Amino acid sequence: MKTSNRRKDKQMADEMAASVRASISFPPDVYRTLEDIALAKKVSLAWVVRDAAEQYIAEKWPLLRKSS
Repeated sequence: MKTSNRRKDKQMADEMAASVRASISFPPDVYRTLEDIALAKKVSLAWVVRDAAEQYIAEKWPLLRKSS
């Protein structure tokens, strides 16, 4: 049983560590705003988009929020 649990734990950790690449199109004004936010926060545009998506999910679907 312990081996099976360890295997499941490793599989879950691997899935959480993996990233999925997505290509998203934005209207030019939205893209410029995202760039401005990234510049002001000194982070990447990708970070801004990920952060916004996580906040949206937490607000709209709180039961799906990642447990910390």
